[in-house]
Amino acid sequence: MCILIASPLEADLVQRVAGAAPQNEVLFEPALLPPPRYPSDHRGPPDWKRSAEGEQRWQALLARAEILYGVPADTGAGLAAALPHAPQVRWVQGTAAGAGEQVRAARLEPEVLERVAFTSAAGVHGGMLAEFVFGGLLALRKDFRRLERLRADRSWPHFPNAELAGSTIAIVGMGSIGSTVARVARAFEMRVLAVTRGGEPRPDVDAAYPVTRLGDAFAAADAVVVTLPGTAETERLVDEAALGRLHRHAIFCNVGRGSVVDQAALTRALERSAIAGAVLDVFDPEPLPAGHPLWTLDNVVFSPHTMALSVHENERIVELFCDNLGRFASGAPLRNRIDTREFY
Repeated sequence: MCILIASPLEADLVQRVAGAAPQNEVLFEPALLPPPRYPSDHRGPPDWKRSAEGEQRWQALLARAEILYGVPADTGAGLAAALPHAPQVRWVQGTAAGAGEQVRAARLEPEVLERVAFTSAAGVHGGMLAEFVFGGLLALRKDFRRLERLRADRSWPHFPNAELAGSTIAIVGMGSIGSTVARVARAFEMRVLAVTRGGEPRPDVDAAYPVTRLGDAFAAADAVVVTLPGTAETERLVDEAALGRLHRHAIFCNVGRGSVVDQAALTRALERSAIAGAVLDVFDPEPLPAGHPLWTLDNVVFSPHTMALSVHENERIVELFCDNLGRFASGAPLRNRIDTREFY
């Protein structure tokens, strides 16, 4: 098989791909790929583009490829532009957990969706996002901003602090990210609730709720973590009514997609202290408009959708890809295959 590395990648990891199945041909010309701005950057500078000669060379490589490592340009537009020049491609391995959104944005013809298998990098980012969730929960529960003010004022008061131990966390979506959050929550001695499509019992949680009882799970929780992807089914799933079931001391976390949450309702709840705070890595839209109040609210731990990124991300994606490469060669089911009806 002929594999085209279509995303910036370190040379030693390209060699790892080549070594996983030496009979395969691996095409890699880094000069035809955008230069990474930071470790594990898949997109490169927004104004980068190939020269006319480079584009011809790129299209020649696409014509030979049967497998793409990475979504070209890391966008739906890049994928849509590449596949017409790649008639032999049968599988594209995305580098994002939300690669389904890129496939949907490409608006590919049905025959292309039938011919090409698409897989995401789901599972690669769970540890990073779980660390962010609990970093944010601790920052808000221990009121780190207050501690910084005391330090600045050289003040020395004593006061009690809230704990994570013994509190209840509800996790909406129990894929790889949600399962990792649940495991870490256990280490903090928290009671864990899961909200899934059907609400089936799970050995790693204390109780499970179907999504139709989302509000009940919120009402039982001291903290909520949303890990859901952005699909037509999940859009605005967390609405004003669901947020209204949260206690005033509750903390709301979203590390899935901004479209899952009614952001205006969440902002109002934070502004009037109807909930204690929020830990947010995703927003709607992105980038968040400069004048939006979420930028400045003291009860928000804020990240510009960067907390899933790791200096080790490319290593983990290559490990996933090499496993999938063996599966693809043997005809076994691919890990993280994207459903091209729901694009998840």
